[in-house]
Amino acid sequence: MKRDEGADNDMKLTVYNPQKGRLEMLDVEFTSENTTWFKDSSKAGEVSTITDYDGGLLIKNHDYTYPIWVYDLSRASIGNNREKANQIVQEHK
Repeated sequence: MKRDEGADNDMKLTVYNPQKGRLEMLDVEFTSENTTWFKDSSKAGEVSTITDYDGGLLIKNHDYTYPIWVYDLSRASIGNNREKANQIVQEHK
């Protein structure tokens, strides 16, 4: 995901909420303070971003699947680690 520094980073995003077992629309702001971008994500299925959102963690893969939103996690709690984020995605498929 490329970022335009001058662009508005607020966006409506459809995400999968595994706690509720359904899709939801969220109004998410992606900033350098709440998001880690993995610049080397080029393979389909790799985690491309992790974002702290409303007491949970929003994980987006480099593909056409919906991002997942997992409660009670943060970037800090997984050490900003892509592999841990990937494990979380696999657990919630």
